[in-house]
Amino acid sequence: MTNDTPNTAPWWRGAAIYQIYPRSFADSNGDGIGDLPGITARLDHVARLGVEAIWISPFYQSPMADFGYDISDYCAVDPMFGTLEDFDALVVRARELGLKIIVDQVYAHTSDRHPWFAQSRSSRDNPHADWYVWADPKQDGTPPNNWQSIFGGPAWRWDARRRQYYMHNFLAEQPQLNCHNPAVQDALLGVAKFWLDRGVSGFRIDALNHSMFDPDLRDNPAAPDTGQPRTRPYDFQTQLHNQSHPDILPFIERLQALIASYPDTYSLCEVGGARAGQEMKTFTHGPDRLDSAYGFDFLYADNLTPQRIAAAQDYWPDEPDTGWPSWAFENHDAPRALSRWCAPDQIDAFARMKTMLLLSLRGNPILFQGEELGLLQDEIPFEMLRDPEAIANWPLTLSRDGVRTPLPWIAQSEHGGFTADRPWLPLSEQNLSRAVDRQEADPASLLNLTRHLLHRRAGDAALRRGSCDVLVADDARLVLRREIAGRRVLTVFNMSAQAAAWPAAIPTGGTVIAAVNDTEIGSLPAWGGIWIIEGEEA
Repeated sequence: MTNDTPNTAPWWRGAAIYQIYPRSFADSNGDGIGDLPGITARLDHVARLGVEAIWISPFYQSPMADFGYDISDYCAVDPMFGTLEDFDALVVRARELGLKIIVDQVYAHTSDRHPWFAQSRSSRDNPHADWYVWADPKQDGTPPNNWQSIFGGPAWRWDARRRQYYMHNFLAEQPQLNCHNPAVQDALLGVAKFWLDRGVSGFRIDALNHSMFDPDLRDNPAAPDTGQPRTRPYDFQTQLHNQSHPDILPFIERLQALIASYPDTYSLCEVGGARAGQEMKTFTHGPDRLDSAYGFDFLYADNLTPQRIAAAQDYWPDEPDTGWPSWAFENHDAPRALSRWCAPDQIDAFARMKTMLLLSLRGNPILFQGEELGLLQDEIPFEMLRDPEAIANWPLTLSRDGVRTPLPWIAQSEHGGFTADRPWLPLSEQNLSRAVDRQEADPASLLNLTRHLLHRRAGDAALRRGSCDVLVADDARLVLRREIAGRRVLTVFNMSAQAAAWPAAIPTGGTVIAAVNDTEIGSLPAWGGIWIIEGEEA
């Protein structure tokens, strides 16, 4: 059982986190692209929500082939986002508002413009020669094995300078770092130390299971045909050898030792792929590994069901040395959840239930910017696409641009108050109508409900850190019991568009601390949700 007390639990255990995608949050200089001063200027909005931390997606120097996940200098701010001084000002403002700052770290690859790679490709005997993954061609000149890139085509690019292929799990402009090399690990730990010294409270580590590979470069086996359409060569393989090498674990332990040497820090890794669940548990097992992990349980799911929630919760039992999970329903890579999970005429009611549900799960809830407004996925025409994956796989890959459109601050402003100039991606009328200013003025808005629920949750130890037992999970109804130190909170949901009977096994007593969509004890309307202190009468 969980036995943390307010005096012993680390701040991050159960903390709500708000993800900021800097290109699309707020533009301070009118160039149509969000920036660090824009975040600082609008940080009050985030603090008022009641979250404990912000996670900022990459703002580092980059040629932007993959919008910042192709880094050319880990310790510099890209000029489009501002300066290091701007980042320092952001840290100061966040502290004033009681917010922790978590930043992205990308350890699997760099940009091909990074000085390390420029030297590595120049010869086979330079100081950075083996900092990336190089291999000779087969006798017929073809790549060294059958590995495929996530973004399409072989995971190998020929380089005439070295007369070898280099590996890239993503874009060819993102060469794979050789994290088996201790010197590479030392350099990456130096990057982490740079940002910890600058005042961050931890890291979200991108694609961590892609950071190491089979040094023997064995072919991946063919994936079984599931009957689902396969839009990329990558989907025809089981990713057995191009990622997830066991040597990742000692590197994780080195990284966590560094992070934990700073007070009040937090480490979160992203893990995807067919073995994500087990890898997340492995990467967070015991005190010497990372604090938390999140995967893709919900990010690409085409529906949200009680059984899906129950399976995710049951996978992370409250047991010694089992890691602490984190949960996201949408992020900068995944489509807006409301556009995936409900009919257009049910969006408002569903959004209220969805918000309460995310905040009921055991773990850290991660809200993506605009989720508190109920933003929808935008349709971006092909000629306006910026996402390289969507362009390469058009029209069968859903564009990431549709979730990355700018945050609307002012409904009646031409560009939503995001910028004074044309934004880098267009704002839709459907999302302008959900702007912050409009919802601020409406006591019944999703924004105000989200604030209310976050503050309720922040003050309740059972909802923040308690154990989680699944009491009911049928076709429509979900009941979770959150418990800590004798305090028990029932969270009861109807995850369907029709009214449902109150579960017979669930008592009709207790004190209601929050409810959505007119839910009452004993009654479950469509998309109903309620939090009840069990065993306590009003």
